[in-house]
Amino acid sequence: MSTLTIEPTGETIEVAEGQTLLDACLRNGIWLPHACGHGLCGTCKVEVLEGEVDHGSASPFALMDFERDEGKTLACSAFACGDVTIEADIDDDPDARRIAVADYVGTVSRLEMLTPDILGIWLDLGGAGIDFQAGQYVNVSVPGIEGSRPFSIASASAERNCIELHVRLVPDGRATPWLHQHLKLGDTLPFTGPLGRFYVRASAEKPLIFLAGGSGLSSPKSMILDLLEAGYDQPITLIHGGRRPHDLHFMEFFNELAERHDNLRYVPVISQPEEGDVWDGERGYVHEVAEKLFDGRFSGHQAYLCGPPPMIDAAITALMKGRLFERDIFMEKFLTAADGVATNKSPLFKKI
Repeated sequence: MSTLTIEPTGETIEVAEGQTLLDACLRNGIWLPHACGHGLCGTCKVEVLEGEVDHGSASPFALMDFERDEGKTLACSAFACGDVTIEADIDDDPDARRIAVADYVGTVSRLEMLTPDILGIWLDLGGAGIDFQAGQYVNVSVPGIEGSRPFSIASASAERNCIELHVRLVPDGRATPWLHQHLKLGDTLPFTGPLGRFYVRASAEKPLIFLAGGSGLSSPKSMILDLLEAGYDQPITLIHGGRRPHDLHFMEFFNELAERHDNLRYVPVISQPEEGDVWDGERGYVHEVAEKLFDGRFSGHQAYLCGPPPMIDAAITALMKGRLFERDIFMEKFLTAADGVATNKSPLFKKI
């Protein structure tokens, strides 16, 4: 057992043998910037001020030789060789809750096909359940599949003993086909969480815009439920896009929710209707509908983006064109070992 001191806060925690610096921090409720979790993207780069570390599987591209010589390491792959002090970029945001990451086992209590390719999974938890902040996700271990897969929590944070996950089928994947084809009621799924730095900055008291595509509805669903429960009185707009009408899950749910809350506007939109589809709502892409609803002007708002990369890229472009900039645009990105190296991040932006 070693000790890890994190500057500039000066907090000291214990690190078990074989435990990465990042895992030790997260399990003590200390958030460090990170993304891929595989030593490939460089997001979790920290400076070792005292002591020595084993860099583990850090990629030579994400952590170059000269950086190692300068005392840099990747927290997601580094192991402490005795007591260590690091300096990390810790963002102390007043809206972020400090919740320690832990391991759980959930029992499948409900399964429902929400759309032709999105499976809803409800996991019951015993004891005190899981504490989480709306917008966070969990890493689920799938039987027979190496590693874990991230899924955002779609339920309200008050529902600690039952979490709701939305799993989109990835035809050439391994984990999601297994969940769609083999998971049944009463099965158990181990998972770790809560994870992520995606949450509503409610203290800013600004009108909110949620742009979601497909299964990206999960985080906004949790966030909006929590906001309404807390009595948030600023305008909230949710624009959810799908290819066809049957791809829009929870449409009736959000329509009823909007009827009960004057400050919630729900706008479903389809982009690729086919002959025979009955639809009298908005058509096009999520960012196009947003530009239409807000007359192309987004300043004074906050925007939260959840969906596939092309949707997020198009939304960022539209929002910034409409005078909404990085400080008010938030999103969650999941990176795997396969795409960590190829991920390009603009040098102009810290978050997006």
